[in-house]
Amino acid sequence: MKFKKPNLTFSQIINMNVGFFGIQYSFGLQQNAVTPIYDMLGAAPDQIPLLHLAGPVTGLLVQPIIGALSDKTWHPRWGRRKPYFLVGAIMCSVCLLVYPFSSSLWMAAGLLWILDAGNNTAMEPYRAFIADKLNPEQQGLGFQTQSFFTGFGQTLANLSLFIFPFLLVGKTGSLPNWVYASFFLGAVCSIGSILWSMKTTPEIPPTDEELEEMKKEPFSILTPFREVPAAIRDMPRVMWQLALVYLFQWYALFCYWQNSSKSIALSVWDATPKTNPEIYQEAVGWTGLVNGWYNIVTFMTAFGLAWLAKKYNAKYVHFICLILAAIGFLAFPNIENKYLLFVAITGFGVGWASMMGIPYLMVVADMPKERYGVYMGIINMMIVIPMILQTLTFGYILREFLDNDPRNAITFGGVLLLLAAAATLLIKPSKNELSGETAPKNGALKE
Repeated sequence: MKFKKPNLTFSQIINMNVGFFGIQYSFGLQQNAVTPIYDMLGAAPDQIPLLHLAGPVTGLLVQPIIGALSDKTWHPRWGRRKPYFLVGAIMCSVCLLVYPFSSSLWMAAGLLWILDAGNNTAMEPYRAFIADKLNPEQQGLGFQTQSFFTGFGQTLANLSLFIFPFLLVGKTGSLPNWVYASFFLGAVCSIGSILWSMKTTPEIPPTDEELEEMKKEPFSILTPFREVPAAIRDMPRVMWQLALVYLFQWYALFCYWQNSSKSIALSVWDATPKTNPEIYQEAVGWTGLVNGWYNIVTFMTAFGLAWLAKKYNAKYVHFICLILAAIGFLAFPNIENKYLLFVAITGFGVGWASMMGIPYLMVVADMPKERYGVYMGIINMMIVIPMILQTLTFGYILREFLDNDPRNAITFGGVLLLLAAAATLLIKPSKNELSGETAPKNGALKE
């Protein structure tokens, strides 16, 4: 029987995405707290990039496998995607509780791999959950709600790292007390927010035809190793087009995240970690505020972008957002007034809001619904492969072509974002889903 999925209320869409808040709070801690912790545990500067390979490598391996498994999963009580949310949240919470007790660098690095595996186990089934649950008219709002919680969760993670050092002085074991408070709060947010979404949002049961299809290929550990290569072979053309956008986009973002504090230290204070370590620490603190601001912009603009994508065209919305982010990156390393940095990074905040939601809207209607999970995992492969390439190649580019200057690294990232914007214009979905119109394809309006 064919029927259209019912519209959900705004509060229902919020409830189903609350769990994304916990996932992104945890990612915020990984992004902003782990490098200082590595430094405190004695990591050499040249070890930091290798230690941070945990994120992209784990995402490359875990997300498509988990997505393929979730496509083949159904339990009358636990559902299809929810078991993976729960397992991932439990893994995250346990690691966040244990992480502050790390007594050595390699204990911290090992826990980061497990923590990232937990986050990735929850992440892509959550993207597929949106496609499962919402009709095409509301999918844009659903994905941008996840973008809202990305900005909100990472903002609160940044705030915890800023506030707790003032409230909790001293040290326990190898690490300061603020590390314990921030990570313990992250553990509560991770499991608590996922349980909230699981309790408030039921999954849509598969049809009899879908259950029969699942029975033809019994669930096994080998399922993803068959399904992922087959899905890549059959991947819709629009996803290959998105992969080109992501190659430039995510390479650029790693250039910024790795060099923002050093760029600010040079452009505003004319300091480096070697020449003036005290001033450099001030620059690092200011970078935290600047990055916190772009996450605030992200959750403030996420719902507005959802409205624009539905009213106009998601492709052009993403194009404009990438242009704004590129302008911000190009201006950023030339700013000498530290307060004007907030103006420049506002463009990236808008771009970040789009990056975390709009691209999924551009491709979801071309995905067969029985493969939502695996294709969401493959999209994440498109994210982490540029990150791995950047980690392996950018050191050479920076040294040989950019004078080893972190300001030039961010300028380079701005140029790459312009290329990503140009590549966005090449995306040509097979239907009119970009403007919020609907048409049945691959069972998109079928339950």
